[in-house]
Amino acid sequence: MTGNFATRVPWIQDHVGVGAGLLGLALVFPALGASLAMPLAGTVSHRFGGRAALRGLLSLWCLALVLPSLAPNLVVLCAALFVYGAAAGMPDVAMNAIGVETESRLGRSIMSSLHGMWSVGVLVGSGVGTLAAHLGVDARLHHVLAALVLTGLGLIACQGVLDVRAEPEEDPPPRFALPPKSALLIGGVAFCAVFAEGASLDWSAVYLRDVLDSSAGLAAASTTGFAFTMAVARLVGDRVVDRFGAVRTVRASGLLAAVGGLLVVAAPHPAVAMTGFAFLGLGVAVVVPLAFAAAGRSGPNTSQAIAGVATVTYTSGLVAPSLIGGIAHATSLAVSFGVVTALTVGFAAGAGVMRTGTRPVAGGGEPAVPAAASESA
Repeated sequence: MTGNFATRVPWIQDHVGVGAGLLGLALVFPALGASLAMPLAGTVSHRFGGRAALRGLLSLWCLALVLPSLAPNLVVLCAALFVYGAAAGMPDVAMNAIGVETESRLGRSIMSSLHGMWSVGVLVGSGVGTLAAHLGVDARLHHVLAALVLTGLGLIACQGVLDVRAEPEEDPPPRFALPPKSALLIGGVAFCAVFAEGASLDWSAVYLRDVLDSSAGLAAASTTGFAFTMAVARLVGDRVVDRFGAVRTVRASGLLAAVGGLLVVAAPHPAVAMTGFAFLGLGVAVVVPLAFAAAGRSGPNTSQAIAGVATVTYTSGLVAPSLIGGIAHATSLAVSFGVVTALTVGFAAGAGVMRTGTRPVAGGGEPAVPAAASESA
């Protein structure tokens, strides 16, 4: 979904007839819609059960893909993107809640791999979208076909997911409620990681082009390298978490990302900056999956806690690109990535909150696997 949408944004921009500034304004609306709709996912999952809720919400998101490309003007585009973001945010919460419960029952880390498959999906969807754009396919036709195919695949996949259901005596979650304090602390760590991720994805190519005078191809390769290392790190991250635990993994990830940030800031040559962005990708990759897992174990209401962390991360992804641009305008891009480096040190320092909900082990320290399944399991 994400890859198919992102690659056709230029077509949508041309179709609506807006410049870069107004397009940037419109692209704020998906995050706004997601942030407002995410708390509703817990209510839907409580009422219909995890599997049915995910089946319906995922189908809704896939079908919402067609809306932005149909927009005839900026106002309708903003409304369409708001609905698209809301439709995307709810299944995000539902699938992470099911992932947390599945991880708990398995007794080993799987969240990093699940988020790794998101990265793989972005790469595959981007490939399809790039091919469609190269062939000159109308985005409306492309998105209708993609929506139908992905809805069918989603319905098939949902047949096999864990059907998490509330206990009969369990009260339904409030439709809108503040997340628990523990989830906010975890969300703060995720905020730092997502800020670094958003800044790197959106500004790495610009950094190489404007600061280090690189070619367009080399600049684009830095973004691809960042995304690739992040995907690889997520796919293998669960083995590291099982071996060293979430806290040590996040702490080491923060230090690795900080080294990457320093290489970017001090880079005298494009190769050094590209290495730095690759280290940033490795460093931020597993933080968000582990934040969702920790949030799901931080209190009795899994969906509410995950929605709180998801809202914080979406907010970070919303403000990062524009804030980096504002700092760069006032100072320089190097100073902007100095701020990114400081935030990576921040999530390394706050890694202790990832211990939430884990059980102690003999001799102290942190267990290598998540807490045992809850009583409801």
